[in-house]
Amino acid sequence: MHSYDYWLILGFFALVLLPAPFLGRFYYKVMEGQRTWLTPILGPLERGCYRIAGVDAQAEQSWQKYTLALLAFNLAGFLLLFAILLFQDHLPLNPQNLPGQEWTQAFNTAVSFMTNTNWQSYSGEATLSYLSQMVGLTVQNFVSAATGLAVLVALCRGIGRKSAQTLGNFWVDMTRATLYGLLPLCLLLALYLVWQGVPQTFAQYVNAVTLQGVDQVIPLGPAASQIAIKQLGTNGGGFFGVNSAHPFENPTAWSNLFEVASIILIPAALVFTFGHYVKDLRQSRAIIACMLALFLIGGATSLWAEYQPNPTLNNAAVEQTAPLEGKEARFGTTATVLWSVTTTAASNGSVNGMHDSLNPLSGMVALVNMMVGEVIFGGVGAGLYGMLLNVLIAVFLAGLMIGRTPEYLGKKLQAREVQLLVATLLVMPVSVLVLGAIAAALPGPAATISNPGPHGFSQLLYAYTSAGANNGSAFGGLSANTPFHNLMLGLGMLIGRFGYILPVLALAGSLAMKKTAPIGQNSFPTHGPLFVTLLTVTILLVGGLTFLPTLALGPIAEHLSLGF
Repeated sequence: MHSYDYWLILGFFALVLLPAPFLGRFYYKVMEGQRTWLTPILGPLERGCYRIAGVDAQAEQSWQKYTLALLAFNLAGFLLLFAILLFQDHLPLNPQNLPGQEWTQAFNTAVSFMTNTNWQSYSGEATLSYLSQMVGLTVQNFVSAATGLAVLVALCRGIGRKSAQTLGNFWVDMTRATLYGLLPLCLLLALYLVWQGVPQTFAQYVNAVTLQGVDQVIPLGPAASQIAIKQLGTNGGGFFGVNSAHPFENPTAWSNLFEVASIILIPAALVFTFGHYVKDLRQSRAIIACMLALFLIGGATSLWAEYQPNPTLNNAAVEQTAPLEGKEARFGTTATVLWSVTTTAASNGSVNGMHDSLNPLSGMVALVNMMVGEVIFGGVGAGLYGMLLNVLIAVFLAGLMIGRTPEYLGKKLQAREVQLLVATLLVMPVSVLVLGAIAAALPGPAATISNPGPHGFSQLLYAYTSAGANNGSAFGGLSANTPFHNLMLGLGMLIGRFGYILPVLALAGSLAMKKTAPIGQNSFPTHGPLFVTLLTVTILLVGGLTFLPTLALGPIAEHLSLGF
């Protein structure tokens, strides 16, 4: 590693961690309707949205009504996007006259962006019109991220409130999350990306002739606005087929740094938002410490693996250097590794290198980051409510070990809460292991794998893990654009999204109704090094016990076979 690599890592953590406490407090004030410096600007627009939609901003909802509103909103978004993708050839802003998508691919894409997964089995510039990219995908990038933030806020209220029957108002939370939480940051990042060279235009594609005399079509489009929200909203869908490895999506080293840092900027800030809701920032520091520990373990492992020479080339005639296959050659190996670890630790499907070319251990780190439920920062809102589920599981385990009724911040965890926690533990195994096993067992779907042996199995495993974890990145090498994979991966995305959201909202409603018992000397502290260690071990054990056999068949077996 060179000095540039160390400065890159230092700059990344500085951009993420320094603003996190301040941005976290801002989000708390925004979601609770308190006055901020943006209120004079966006307040009239917010109130106008309520008037147009007929929403009473003062009326709160029970967890059941909150859930029904969320489901109705997401269903409407899915149907709108599905229709746009099917009939884009009959709609405006299609200068290349691109046809509509085949229905299973349109279903997969609509589910993908509605669930904040952003898995793409197509090349954006060759498949989607400007209208589909903007009105379809970009809108879902905003509202899917805002949905995750709304669910998190509902859970925070459930934990923080005492004997309450309501969790807030979904329509108000969605509006505030979008207007105050996402739009201002996206506007700033989009302007920055345009300055760095990312296109933002409605012009037709440009025909050019290369130095070799070959005709070439250079794609354009309103890319900067979609790239800003795809990173800040932990979405990840690429405007162009090769995603953030494309020079129009990621033109400079500075754009690369700001894009990768923006992926976990909001998730890190929301940890401190939770601390404000429960009036105890020590809880935030404990959770952020656990997230950083898991992130550093994965990052260090991946960096070490990628800087190892390929043992297959171990002979006197070959100089031993870090392999560069599949790396972002403009920015170096460290930048590619940092991107792969960050995006899989968050719910972000963007790539600036080829995951299929990662060292087996690096590929395993990416898989493990997703298999634990993407709680290492995770998606906007989704990462933290997934982490809080693990916090409650760790508290439950601690209660079993010391023989006391488990409680978290004065709220006792009883049978109903434990049943809901167990339900969430089944989400990833069903969406990854069950659906992946069906795909591997059938001759047709299994034939879409491009490589034999452990690496080929990793390709299939990665696809279904990415879908179930609502990540959206691809290992590569799997021909996923088939009716079977389009439908099965879409089902995995739905299970991975709503299999968590529904129990989380039910859990929030149950906790909100409980009285808060005073925290005494005999209460298990959830803010010290002991609890951080317990939480970290719980996350690794739950994920490890569930997925270790499949990892042994894929990346572990491939790593042990290197050099043979």
